[in-house]
Amino acid sequence: MTKLDLLQVLGWCSLIYIAVLFLWIVMFTCCRSWVYRWHTKWFAISEEKFNQIHYALIGFYKLIIVVFFLVPYLVLRAL
Repeated sequence: MTKLDLLQVLGWCSLIYIAVLFLWIVMFTCCRSWVYRWHTKWFAISEEKFNQIHYALIGFYKLIIVVFFLVPYLVLRAL
């Protein structure tokens, strides 16, 4: 795999994962009650706990995107 191939893979992965993150944030902010009802069909959790879990997972997902895709992409671009 060449540097150009790796740059393309990291770039596309970053773009796709950022789009998923954006969709998640939009769904969570605009349709929170619907998403909460949908999740409570499987899990018995309070709305407070639901919000805490999603907030933590959104932050973790964003951190994973930055660490594993954006930083390597930017480092390879700089080389």
